Amino acid sequence: MPSKTNSYAKPDFWSQKAFKEGYPARSVYKLQEIDKKFGMLKKNHTVLDLGSAPGSWTTWLLRKLDGSGKVVSVDLNPLDKSVKGSNLLFLQGDLLDARIRGLIQENGPYDLVVCDAAPLTTGNRTVDTARSRALVEMAIWYAESMLKKGGNFCVKIFQNGDQQKELQKMRAIFGSAKGFKPEACRTTSFETYLIGLDKKEDFPKN
Repeated sequence: MPSKTNSYAKPDFWSQKAFKEGYPARSVYKLQEIDKKFGMLKKNHTVLDLGSAPGSWTTWLLRKLDGSGKVVSVDLNPLDKSVKGSNLLFLQGDLLDARIRGLIQENGPYDLVVCDAAPLTTGNRTVDTARSRALVEMAIWYAESMLKKGGNFCVKIFQNGDQQKELQKMRAIFGSAKGFKPEACRTTSFETYLIGLDKKEDFPKN
């Protein structure tokens, strides 16, 4: 049986499709499927993409907005050089840094917050899921603090017993919150996504 590392190194259908369509990574098709199912993005929306490098989700958002609205994209690492747009603002830095948080807030409020960030994995599922949960909690804070009333949200989480706790938090913030695993997720992956629709309270919540 091939190792996880070897199976990830070999380009699969989604990786090949991403390359052909000009996206930096296969993860774009997860967001595409989420949007198709839940209708999260509309023209003229202002979108916050957390943990965005190398930039597949940012690229897809820019293409769908087609010159309208704005995408604020944030990551510790730079975006791929191919990721460009007149309505793109890229902030390189730590999402926990007060300066970065201030810049994000200045460019809001947002109609949609998305987060496909993943922690540096160790191979220890307990450690990796704990790190993933911390990222999810941070993303939920951004969604609660910076989304407009009626705004939408999606975030990646490594599957474990705690995702129900995160959904419970989200149900206090959104009209609807649920889990969803896109077809483009690798069969060997234990990632899934939490979806929040129709934020109940207006920005900002203090």
